[in-house]
Amino acid sequence: MTRMVDCSKYKKPMPGLERPPFPGPKGLEIFETVSKDAWNEWQEHQTRLINEKQLTVTDPSARTYLMTQMTLFLTGQDYDAAEGYVPEED
Repeated sequence: MTRMVDCSKYKKPMPGLERPPFPGPKGLEIFETVSKDAWNEWQEHQTRLINEKQLTVTDPSARTYLMTQMTLFLTGQDYDAAEGYVPEED
């Protein structure tokens, strides 16, 4: 049976993640409040941010920036877009 969560991004019940995405309190919070779809969308957006802004994930300031953007994205708030990203047409 699929585990359901009240998704913080989409504000409705949706299938949740199978396990926390990373250890610690933030990982557990995401596991309990973020849908699988929202998490997958964040992963794609994070990759675009890293590539377009040429972030180095070992840099503490880049990690702080990504964590802030992740929180904004997953809670349905305004977040930074990747400037050079153009979505593919269906």
